[in-house]
Amino acid sequence: MLQDAIDLQNRAVNELYSLLQNSNSKKNEFTFRAPTGSGKTFMMADLINRIISANKDIVFLISTLSKGNLAEQNYEKFEQYKSSGKFPNLNTYLINTNISGEESLFIPTTYNVYLLPRDLFKKGGRLMQGAMQNFLNTMTFNPFLGGLGKRFILIKDECHIATNNLDSISDEYFEKIINFSATPNLRRGQNPDVQIADEEAVNSCLIKRVVLGDENDTVEAAINKFESIKDNYRNLLGVNPCLIIQISNKDKADYELNNIIFPTLNKIEHQDLKWMLIVDDEKKCNTNDVFKAKKMPVKKWKDYAKENTSGIDIIIFKMVITEGWDIPRACMLYQVRDTKSDQLDEQVIGRVRRNPRLLDFENLNIDAQKLAMTAWIWGILPIRKKKTFAVKPIDEYYDVKSEISIKTTRLKNLSKKANFSIDSFIATKNEDDNFKSIFALYRRLMQSDEHVKNMCYEYSNSIQKWIKFTSHVEEIETEANKFLCDYSKSMTLNESDTGIILSSLPIESYYTDNGNYLLIDDWLWKRKDGQVKFSFDSEAEWDWASRLKDLTSKINSNKQTIVKCRLFGRKNPRYGQPTLLDEPEPKYLNATNKFLWAKNYVSNSEIKYEYYLKGSHFSYPDFIVKDSYDRIHLFEVKSVNISSEVNIDRDSYIAKVAELKKCYKEASRLTGYYFYLPIKKDDSWQISCYFNGLESTLTFDQFVQLISKR
Repeated sequence: MLQDAIDLQNRAVNELYSLLQNSNSKKNEFTFRAPTGSGKTFMMADLINRIISANKDIVFLISTLSKGNLAEQNYEKFEQYKSSGKFPNLNTYLINTNISGEESLFIPTTYNVYLLPRDLFKKGGRLMQGAMQNFLNTMTFNPFLGGLGKRFILIKDECHIATNNLDSISDEYFEKIINFSATPNLRRGQNPDVQIADEEAVNSCLIKRVVLGDENDTVEAAINKFESIKDNYRNLLGVNPCLIIQISNKDKADYELNNIIFPTLNKIEHQDLKWMLIVDDEKKCNTNDVFKAKKMPVKKWKDYAKENTSGIDIIIFKMVITEGWDIPRACMLYQVRDTKSDQLDEQVIGRVRRNPRLLDFENLNIDAQKLAMTAWIWGILPIRKKKTFAVKPIDEYYDVKSEISIKTTRLKNLSKKANFSIDSFIATKNEDDNFKSIFALYRRLMQSDEHVKNMCYEYSNSIQKWIKFTSHVEEIETEANKFLCDYSKSMTLNESDTGIILSSLPIESYYTDNGNYLLIDDWLWKRKDGQVKFSFDSEAEWDWASRLKDLTSKINSNKQTIVKCRLFGRKNPRYGQPTLLDEPEPKYLNATNKFLWAKNYVSNSEIKYEYYLKGSHFSYPDFIVKDSYDRIHLFEVKSVNISSEVNIDRDSYIAKVAELKKCYKEASRLTGYYFYLPIKKDDSWQISCYFNGLESTLTFDQFVQLISKR
């Protein structure tokens, strides 16, 4: 294996390990993105081995979300890594339900890595009917509650697939969550914290480079190309190559098979090719390999087909092998179906991008290396990936933190309410005569909001007080909800022992290319690649950004520069005062009293305001403005236009907007800032404005007048 490939994998694991070990990080969920074929399972095992080596109390649950046998494959690989001595700290257990009758499902507690197959945690499954929660309780409860006191980290393998049942208990049991995927779901916030770019993986020879076939090429053109390289593949690489053909689901599949694929395969010139049809219904699976595949059970076909010496030339499938099926000998893909999904395309492409001679690649001659590093693909247009762009605040001659220092708010626990005592409150309640086990009390506590849990942890310095609290948790929860929803009593500024905490733009953030482009060279962000092209999440957000940009240009052009360069508040170290002497002209913002603005990118942002709506949430205002008179303006942009709000739950949307209005009203009183809810309807804007605890409704022209004048 080339040292470049080893170094690339090691660098990625080092970065992810450092993030997880960073005690100052407030994040509890991280995403690792690596292209299929780059050794994701190996890097996962390496990471787990390092963490367990440093902390024996950590236990991993790996949810394998693929429809295939990914859990079993991961288990087998982990066992191989351990037995070879690579990762000796792994002690793995494959959770399964291979039990008979009504026998209770039991998960042993002596392992440190548990692999959970996809079908076991689906709704209604036996595992999710109590066995999993009992296991987690036993592992995580403090010893005085009868538990082992372990700390869980959840790894979501193929995290782009939703796991609502696991997500519903994540806050209760998992200290950290690590997402692994070649195609993380950006809409669910799975923005990569660490990633191996496709180009890096190709350059280090971990995965193949892609050669796209002509969009007018037929299946026969792909088969002809396959036959032209077949002998070279065998002679130079010692591997039987494979062509994968992907067909549609449901009714279109029969048409594609009977009118496109089989008529081609049945031609005399192609009759020597061995093919295999693998679909989710075993009765419909088929092959012309009568001497080998026909003699084994269908469930063994995949294992046979992926072997480097397999005689199967062509594998035809629907969507049953998009994830979790390693077949390095596959070098060509022809897609008949049109998925209209970049994510599915990426998963399918991954099947043909593995390097079949990765471990001894350096021993191949130049022709063999070139062949091993090429994948031919038809039917998939160049992938329309949504790119992620890193950004950082402008810092050349400009101290962003001194200019943008924002007060934020949080909600206090009920225990901080004036004249409130948990003991006194509980004393007024009737005792419940129905006995509840300590496990039942714990489960009920875990269903509560974080505010209630924190109250319990602060109050319970003994098992007796813990039982006292949890026995009345429903009543405490009701009282807490009443208090939290009254922002005049529960909301407070974020403070520390030394005073009010001020937040600014993070030292680094990123955004996803969602279209809605705008060229901006006069705001507080710059892209790391130097470009001034920025993307916004919605048409409404783009519209508002366009207006702020125009407003910035208009206001700043009317301002006269009082001082050529003040270094924006930083004193000259020689004289202790702002100076005009020998200071270079700033590259971006070159005058005092400027109208400054920025997008509040959620990644790494601490500019947020807590509100309560069936639980605690944070509002991250979309935009921040500091006007020419040092006033702070914060904007949460919304839209009621159907086209911009796909699949929106109208009731939830209305409830959220109402709660944000309450939150911003009180936050404006505490901070002295202007808060806005600009809501776009058709082509016009209705702007709710909050200042000093008062609400007003503005048109856009009125907003411009307000922000432009003292």
